[in-house]
Amino acid sequence: MHIIKKLVRGFINFHLGVLKMPVLWQLWLVLLVSANMVVPLLFLDRLEAQVVLATLGGAFILMVALTGFSGFTRLLGLGHLVFWTPAVVFLVPRLNEIPADDFFGIWLRVLLILNILSLVIDAADVIRYAAGDREETVTGLKANTTVCQCQ
Repeated sequence: MHIIKKLVRGFINFHLGVLKMPVLWQLWLVLLVSANMVVPLLFLDRLEAQVVLATLGGAFILMVALTGFSGFTRLLGLGHLVFWTPAVVFLVPRLNEIPADDFFGIWLRVLLILNILSLVIDAADVIRYAAGDREETVTGLKANTTVCQCQ
């Protein structure tokens, strides 16, 4: 039951943490979510979109678990690194087969640019975490652990 409580706390604090981020980072996340969750819904019949949605789901689950066990820290970048790196490796070679002049091809190229940029940011964050920068990146989440009464 202790693990379930940590995961519930992680789910709540992950979302609260996103809401406490500076506005520019929130806008960046809206862009990432739009590219990785909203637009792929238009292409559910395409393997590439299915891979992107599965990748997003896996990354989200891992980031919720990481938040539950280590807080809203730079370690969250691991969620993207673990799932998006293989997805990028899968998607990049497929660009040769996908025309760049239709909405699907444009989306896939924009998605890859955004996700590769995010991977660079996430790698820097995980390195900083490993080097000892383990403070939560937003303030006020520890007080919210009583929301789910899981301490």
